[in-house]
Amino acid sequence: MSPIAVTLLLLAVAITLFALEKIPVDIVGLILVMALVLTRVLTVGEAVAGFGNDIIITIGGLFVLVGGLAKTGLVDQIGRRIYRLAGNNLFVLTSLVMLAAAATASVLKNTTTTAMFLPVVLGLAMKAKVPPSKLLMPLAFGAILGGSCTLIGTSTNLAVSGTITRLGQAPYTMFELAPVGILMLAAGMLYMLTLGRHLLPSRGFGESITEQYKMREYISELIVLPDSRLVGQTLGEANLNEQLDLNVIGIVRSDGEKVSAPASSERIRRRDSLIVEGVLGDILRVKEEAGLEIKPDFSLSDTQLASGNVELFEALVQRNSRLNGQTLKSIGFRERYNLTVLAINRHGRTFVSKLSSVELQFGDVLLIQGRRSGIDLLAENNEVLILEDVSEVGRRTEKKRWAILAFALFLFLSLTKVTFGFETPLAIAVLAGVFLLLATKTVQYRELYSLINFPLLVLIACMMSFGVAMEKTGADKLLASYVVDYFRDFGPQVVLAGFFLLTVVLTQPMSNQAAALVVLPVAFQAALALGVNPRTFIVGVTYAASFSFITPLEPACVLIYTPGRYKFMDFVKIGTILTIIVFIIAITLVPAFWPF
Repeated sequence: MSPIAVTLLLLAVAITLFALEKIPVDIVGLILVMALVLTRVLTVGEAVAGFGNDIIITIGGLFVLVGGLAKTGLVDQIGRRIYRLAGNNLFVLTSLVMLAAAATASVLKNTTTTAMFLPVVLGLAMKAKVPPSKLLMPLAFGAILGGSCTLIGTSTNLAVSGTITRLGQAPYTMFELAPVGILMLAAGMLYMLTLGRHLLPSRGFGESITEQYKMREYISELIVLPDSRLVGQTLGEANLNEQLDLNVIGIVRSDGEKVSAPASSERIRRRDSLIVEGVLGDILRVKEEAGLEIKPDFSLSDTQLASGNVELFEALVQRNSRLNGQTLKSIGFRERYNLTVLAINRHGRTFVSKLSSVELQFGDVLLIQGRRSGIDLLAENNEVLILEDVSEVGRRTEKKRWAILAFALFLFLSLTKVTFGFETPLAIAVLAGVFLLLATKTVQYRELYSLINFPLLVLIACMMSFGVAMEKTGADKLLASYVVDYFRDFGPQVVLAGFFLLTVVLTQPMSNQAAALVVLPVAFQAALALGVNPRTFIVGVTYAASFSFITPLEPACVLIYTPGRYKFMDFVKIGTILTIIVFIIAITLVPAFWPF
């Protein structure tokens, strides 16, 4: 089999694996690189060259700079100011949320911005008494649009910028993408504030947490009969979880005292009411097996599950959390954090029974019962994102000025060519900001590497190496020749439109970075074959890779999918129109700013 055939076959395999999501994307990238070496398409040196690219250092450093801003509570302060300006006016509130998200994403990346603003916007929705679904999609879309405006707005922009230097092109300047990006942002905001605002669903407001999770059919109140064998036993000794598959999440004593999230050492008394969680079949067996009686007129409310120091929290599983791919039992969740998971919501599907065996995924929202100290520990470790205005525990608000100064130093050094005539490499500029964070202890050294998304860095490095294989074997030229042969007569603008649409389609099953780096070498060779400026095609592909509005598979959209109580078709309906708008703007204006 020829090297070209091997390369294209591996490309097809990689796209399939990316789409199936059965294997982590970074592992797929490593498998791809190994296969290229084993088939002798690339030498070992060529295969690992992507890991030595300075873009890897730049992106890693940006994760740390963003972490410094997040740990100082800067976004919460922005949220408070938004509410003071907008109050309960939904139009103004939506406008300010989108503007704040876009401005922040232009320097902090869209997924990071969405994650940081998510609990803040949920708090704003509660204060303004509006459904969260009216604000969360504008948040994510605003962040995605804003991220397209600068070099550092998305990891995709940085990855493309690093790759095109190998193709003989100058890297992107900090604001090269801004002119068209800002116009796309303006058009996107206009759409979301007019037609889009009316298409947004109205969900997630006015219901209690227990209603939202549809827990009533799984939770009952059981009265301990005087002759029950459980009287006098501790919950640990009774072991109802193992024997009857029932989880005791509360106790109401005969004198009215409430014990929420009872410890295993709590003793069971006569006439106690046990609030238990389990499936109906297990609950119906309790009388004959344990001397318990089902209370017929039980009415579940949030107060049944929270009292005193025990609260209910909603927590979203982060993208790089250790919880991903694990079950609550395998990680010893209850023992580790002294918290109880009452339900799991996954894109509208709620799990309430047999929770210990449910394998957790990125974007799952957990309904957790426990004390603030436990939830703070969980959030501090970046395992979950708490969907509320969380406490200030673990935040270094007094270091806020240093976090801002570190980012300002990075921006200043990155613009020295414009202001002083000499260029500071982007990797050096970002490292200067990181060292300032470490020197001022805004970021502790022990947490430095936990802030970096290493799977993303591995994926980008691997896809850069794959780009080398495409060029070395001539696979990029072969694919480009097919495109040119079929579409040459329609003109370069139609070919550009085709690459834009292809990239948008590929971003649905694949990561944005992978999609851009797969299409880029083909688009570059097609431009050369057509005899037009390849920069036009490079920019078109870059914009297209950033705009994943049609499905909730884009990470920024995954974050708001469950908290906003959205359905898949909400994204298809609203996102398709927005995609058409940015497509028309890109195909019209990219050739105007980067002429053919």
